[in-house]
Amino acid sequence: MQDNKFESALVVNKGVEQPPVVNPYIGNFYKKNKNLTLSEDDYLKGILEGDITILSQAITLVESSRPDHRAIAQRVVARSLPHVVESMRIGITGVPGAGKSTFIEAFGGLLTGRGHKLAVLAIDPSSEKTKGSILGDKTRMETLCNDKNAFIRPSPSSGSLGGVARKTRESIILCEAAGFDVIFIETVGVGQSETAVHSMSDFFLLLMLAGAGDELQGIKRGIMEMSDLIAITKSDGSNVNKATLAKALYSNALHLFPPAQSGWIPTAVTTSAVTKEGLEDVLKIILDYFAFTKDNGYYLHNRREQSRFWMYEAIQEELKNRFFENAVIKKHLKEYEDKVLKGEISSFAAASELIKLHNN
Repeated sequence: MQDNKFESALVVNKGVEQPPVVNPYIGNFYKKNKNLTLSEDDYLKGILEGDITILSQAITLVESSRPDHRAIAQRVVARSLPHVVESMRIGITGVPGAGKSTFIEAFGGLLTGRGHKLAVLAIDPSSEKTKGSILGDKTRMETLCNDKNAFIRPSPSSGSLGGVARKTRESIILCEAAGFDVIFIETVGVGQSETAVHSMSDFFLLLMLAGAGDELQGIKRGIMEMSDLIAITKSDGSNVNKATLAKALYSNALHLFPPAQSGWIPTAVTTSAVTKEGLEDVLKIILDYFAFTKDNGYYLHNRREQSRFWMYEAIQEELKNRFFENAVIKKHLKEYEDKVLKGEISSFAAASELIKLHNN
């Protein structure tokens, strides 16, 4: 019986050899850069020289959850305090779709054009499911990103309002030490985070959108009471009349609120990031506010009260971190969590027992 040998008509040519996925020269990089973490002196020197790269690295340390990073960050922040410049801290918030990023880019360009150095610290909410954040603010501020006198830093909230507030406050100090005399603290949406932003800013700007329904509905009264100015955005084209009407509505509503502790009387203006209309008015009102509050002593009083408030907030945050980093708690936490899930113990009883374990 003869063996039947068949040759296939299909010919497979050897393909082009692909380069390795990992850079083969990466080892050389690490050999040259054995100490990738800068020293405290290096961080401080870079920050005081206005080095944006080192400033960004220092803020990354501030945002890190690692205890050793937090320790370095706290020392860098402490050493930066004597070097901070007097700045205008402006909190900016607004309803979704109000054009916060577009407004910040246009208004920020006006400020840098006047010789100011601007830092934008944008708080981006983290997903409750994936814990991730988009951090897309930079992509919406292309012109400001390329401005040598502007620095934009989006930061994730990471699900912890107190945590992000502390990190943002420390980031403000680093930015002021780097010479930025105007700080924007931007937050997304109208919600609980605005209270935290208000507690670390001198001036609170609320951006609103006209023509989206009943202007006085869907916004918390507390947010309006905190506002030092309401700016109606997108006041251009066919939207001018709607914006003018919304300005009148908000102006009337602001007069119904009790007087602010600062003595300042809030107002409303119309603005357009496209035509630049109203931006000069916003700047004038902000400068008038700072002159007014510095003259009556509220500016310094508010800064001191904020410092005291954040001291207690920092204590609570540090105690929480130490609790969860405790070796005994790490050992027993899952055990008590399972008991709670099985209904063997209440959440409050489990928390109480874990605290006792921590204190023993």
